[in-house]
Amino acid sequence: MPKITPALWFDTQGEEAATFYCSVFPNSSIKNVSHYGENAPRPAGTVLAVDFELDGEQFTAINGGPEFTFTEAVSLMIDCADQQEVDHYWSKLSEGGEEGPCGWLKDRYGLSWQVIPRALPELMNDPDPARAQRAAQAMFGMKKLDVAGLYAAVDGTG
Repeated sequence: MPKITPALWFDTQGEEAATFYCSVFPNSSIKNVSHYGENAPRPAGTVLAVDFELDGEQFTAINGGPEFTFTEAVSLMIDCADQQEVDHYWSKLSEGGEEGPCGWLKDRYGLSWQVIPRALPELMNDPDPARAQRAAQAMFGMKKLDVAGLYAAVDGTG
């Protein structure tokens, strides 16, 4: 099966963004930086694309120009083991960005992320529909997701 690699379109900040993302996620690195050549749409020598890896997942950042920007229609979801991971990624990625509802945020480059604790899908798929509904209602009232708050809502204690 072919490998699928998300390509992220930036105006000029692709290398800066890739470096930032590599600083946030463990086991991450820049793999390759390519540059525009002569007779290209951008000045020769400026960064064209950056291939990078975030904890085993490959991405490419393309400096394609201002024609396209990120929207919430596409986001990257982080499967967090616990509240400590939620807090870490939320803090790092929302810095200079914008917090949104239900565990969503936009980073300083406008890319949308979902910072989701593993407990959330488990709670929202509880076999008891009332408990699952309470998990969903609790999530709707949060920005950064609070694992203890989700459990309290499901258990009827929050």
